[in-house]
Amino acid sequence: MLLKAEAAVKADKTKALDMFNKGEGGFLDRDLYVFCANISDGKVVAQGNPNAKQVLGQDQRSLKDATGKNFGLELYAAGKKPEGQITEVSYMFARPGADAKPVPKVSLVTRVGDLTCGVGYYK
Repeated sequence: MLLKAEAAVKADKTKALDMFNKGEGGFLDRDLYVFCANISDGKVVAQGNPNAKQVLGQDQRSLKDATGKNFGLELYAAGKKPEGQITEVSYMFARPGADAKPVPKVSLVTRVGDLTCGVGYYK
């Protein structure tokens, strides 16, 4: 899904971010979804998890999980690496759905132009 998201951003960034936020175009599949943030200011511009829409507009670098881990800083740092390089970031986060309890998650994150985008899976 990450490679599909990368291609969508390169084809039409505005349309891609809209699809990611709405979970359309195959970018929300059970508990798999896309999220993106600006590299320039860390602002979260796409969040496909319906339970985490409150992070839209926040500085990704300030995001901490339930254990206090500043995973947002790791996500942001991954976007500073060269395009095409994929970085794994592990943290606790709520799955989409009714249960908002944070569970272990691993996100695969890469730079796409001026964005950091990722897709994660829950353990």
